[in-house]
Amino acid sequence: MNRTNYSAKREAIYSAICSTTTHPDAEWIYNKVRADFPNISLGTVYRNLVMLRNEGKIISLGVVKGCERFDGNVREHSHFICTECGRIIDVSRNFAVHISNLDELVQKELGVKVESHDLAFYGKCDLCIEGQEN
Repeated sequence: MNRTNYSAKREAIYSAICSTTTHPDAEWIYNKVRADFPNISLGTVYRNLVMLRNEGKIISLGVVKGCERFDGNVREHSHFICTECGRIIDVSRNFAVHISNLDELVQKELGVKVESHDLAFYGKCDLCIEGQEN
C-alpha cells in the first residue's frame, strides 16, 4: 500500500467519525468508508483508529455493548450512555457550569493535580423509556 492511499484512507476514517454524533464503532466506520474505498479491510480501520487516537484526533469512549466506541469531538465533555440500547449522547456544554469546579474540589481533597476528567452518566435514554411506555 502506498503512502497516498494510506493517508487518504486515514482521512476518510477520521471524516467518517467527525461526520456523526452517534459515537460509532469500528464496524460502522468500516461500512461508511467502504463506499469510497471498497478494498479497505476492517484491520486497516482498526490500525488507523489506534493512530488517530494516539495523535489525539479522536477519543475512545470505551466498550459499550461489546464494541469500542469513538468520538471525533476531543474537547472535554461528558456523555450519557444508555444501558439498554447502548446509545451515547453528548451532554450539553451548559451543564459544564455546574461541574466546572469539580477538578478543583478533587485536587483539594486528594492533594493531586487534575489535568482532565472523564464524566459519564448511565441510565435509559428517551427512546428506550418511550418504548417501555407502549
